[in-house]
Amino acid sequence: MPRASDWLMCASVHRYFPRLVSLWHIGIGFVTKNFTDWNMMMSAETGAKKTKSTDLTTRTGFIFQVRPSRPSDEAALAKFFSQISAADMRFRFLTAIKEVGHDRLVTMTTTDHHRTENFLAFIDDEAEIIATAMLACDEKLEIGEIATAILPEFKHKGVSWDMLAYVVRYAEEIGVKSIVSIESRDHHEAIAMEKEMGFTSESYPGDATLVLLKRVLKSK
Repeated sequence: MPRASDWLMCASVHRYFPRLVSLWHIGIGFVTKNFTDWNMMMSAETGAKKTKSTDLTTRTGFIFQVRPSRPSDEAALAKFFSQISAADMRFRFLTAIKEVGHDRLVTMTTTDHHRTENFLAFIDDEAEIIATAMLACDEKLEIGEIATAILPEFKHKGVSWDMLAYVVRYAEEIGVKSIVSIESRDHHEAIAMEKEMGFTSESYPGDATLVLLKRVLKSK
């Protein structure tokens, strides 16, 4: 089952998150008929350039940079996903896929930088992407879904924790009321981390293999 934050939606997600999946290309950023693909890409590139990267230091002392994705990040993001294990790919997309294709990469690198944002974590002055965290919100910013992934060699350094905390702060700043994460029941580390960060958990409606985690935010 694909996530609401990915470009392909399915009926089961629509029943639970009707606002999040009212448009086919939620990852692209609520496209209307008045915008061409070219205008969307130019807008995304301009919007991302306005936001400088932020340095984050984890509890282990590991330093990395975070910024919103840009269309020019597509090749680097494709490389990132090519290094992710099959299990982590399934955890990220909630379905078994061997590689992330061009169309899906476009949804992750061409966003509206408001309702939909894909944050990338880098090291070595943006030489390599080590993690991603995508947030897709409904039109009224009442609820947003987050989906993350990280390279295996950068696990257990505090990167996932700080990435999630960063996205939570961003969601609060733009006025999102609550965020959710849909996890495979096998993704024990992610579930434990999110619970530690204040998420509550419940069974996902209609799919016993998934867990729905939710956190109410203090919007600014």
